[in-house]
This record gives sequence, structure tokens and C-alpha cells, in this order.
Amino acid sequence: MTEAGVAEQIEEGLRTTFAKRLFKPFAKAIVTYDLLKPGDRVAVCMSGGKDSMLMAKLFQELKRHNKFPFELVFLVMDPGYAPENRALIEENAARLNIPVNIFETDIFENVYEIEKSPCYLCARMRRGHLYAKAKELGCNKIALGHHYDDVIETILMGMLYGGQVQTMLPKLKSTNFEGMELIRPMYFVRERDILAWKKQYELRFLQCACKFTANTAEGVAESKRQRVKELIRELKKEDAQVEQNIFKSVENVNLSTLIAYKDKHGVKHRFDEED
Repeated sequence: MTEAGVAEQIEEGLRTTFAKRLFKPFAKAIVTYDLLKPGDRVAVCMSGGKDSMLMAKLFQELKRHNKFPFELVFLVMDPGYAPENRALIEENAARLNIPVNIFETDIFENVYEIEKSPCYLCARMRRGHLYAKAKELGCNKIALGHHYDDVIETILMGMLYGGQVQTMLPKLKSTNFEGMELIRPMYFVRERDILAWKKQYELRFLQCACKFTANTAEGVAESKRQRVKELIRELKKEDAQVEQNIFKSVENVNLSTLIAYKDKHGVKHRFDEED
């Protein structure tokens, strides 16, 4: 494929070849969870990876339909990328016709010397910077590119490695930035379909560009996620409904059968407490 017209071909593909697998589940999540309202100004947060780059194109396609007025800001935070990684993001944005707004932070430098959970701290700092920049730009929502597989893997990882039942919510009001909300419009999009889209157009995106991935707990966390991916694949060989059942498990929670649970304030309640 030549460089000229790549964005146009990709946009046409989202209306045809990949409409059922990508655009429809994207739109379905927005409707199902009421993620977008008239007058919203959404910061589409892009890390440079395949998921968030695709999310940006899906938002552009949704905007083209013009069902109701909303605005988009395509936001890229540079936490201290190597020059070649920063260049790849900029090249892909230009190639895909995504008008990115890039701002810089020194997050990588701030967490480089942290030995305990540096990746957790990095993620929290990234989220905070994204909220702050989005609010500065007049946005009331930030959109992240987590997909269906991220959701079900997070459910299992929480149970197997964290000793808790939890999931990624499709939307979440910020507790630190008044009036701001996080949304995940890729909630129903499958990773296999994102990979098929990437392969179809011979696209190359940024992987984790953290300068100390190999030397921190990130490698451990990723290996756990990979083991969960493999576990799901094995279970699916025996039961094709395994993935859907994992997803539905957090929609069908019966509180009366739980030993204990925490309320929204973090207070723990046991099953034998008096009413």
C-alpha cells in the first residue's frame, strides 16, 4: 500500500470491511453505557499504540455521522519518549490524518528511581496529567482505548493475583477533577479484530515505550496478563462461551451469596451482619 490515501482507505474500511467488527461495537458501547451526550468535548487520549489510534479513527467516523453536536480533541502525552518513539507517533498521526495535540511531561524521569510499583505510579500520574490537560482545553471527558479483552483479563487478574472481584468500568466520574469523566468506548471491541485491522493496512504502532520496562515490575505484570490470556485461550477450546461468561460475571453479581463486599466508600460489609 502506498502512503498516499492511507487514511482515506482506512476510513472507507471502517464503513465497509470493518464496520461490523469495529465501528458497530464501538457505537454500541457508546449507546449502551450512554458515554456521549450532545455538547460533550472529548479528549481522545492516544498513547501511540494500536488501540488508541484506532479509537481516534472510530471517533472521527462517528463525528462524520453528525447525529448530534460534540467536539473532539486528539490528545497525546509525551511522558519522556525516546525521539524515535515520539517520531513514530507523529508519523502515524499524519499518515492517519489525526490532528494530534501533543504535550510533554517528565513522568518517566520522576518514576525511574522508584523501586516499588513504578508502573502503577506512572499510570496514575499519566491519568492525572491527561485529566488536567483535557480540562485546560475545555474538555469534560477523556476517552481511553481499553477493549473487551482488557476487561475480561482484568477481571481474572483481580481474582487470581489481587484477591478481589473488580472490573474496568465503561465510564467513571473523576474524584479529583470536578466535572470530568473517563469513558471507554472500545468496551465491546475485540483485540483480534484490532489486530486484523492493523494487519490489513500494514500499520506499525508503538508498543510499551517505557525506558525501564525490562527492569521493573512491569515485566512481571505483563507476564501475568499473558498467562491470563493463555488461560482464557485454553478454556475457550472447551467452552466457546468462556469469554462472554467472564464478562457477564460482573453484571450478574448476587450480593446475597458473597462472604463480604466493599461499598462505594470502601467500607467492608460481611454476610452475617445484621440488617
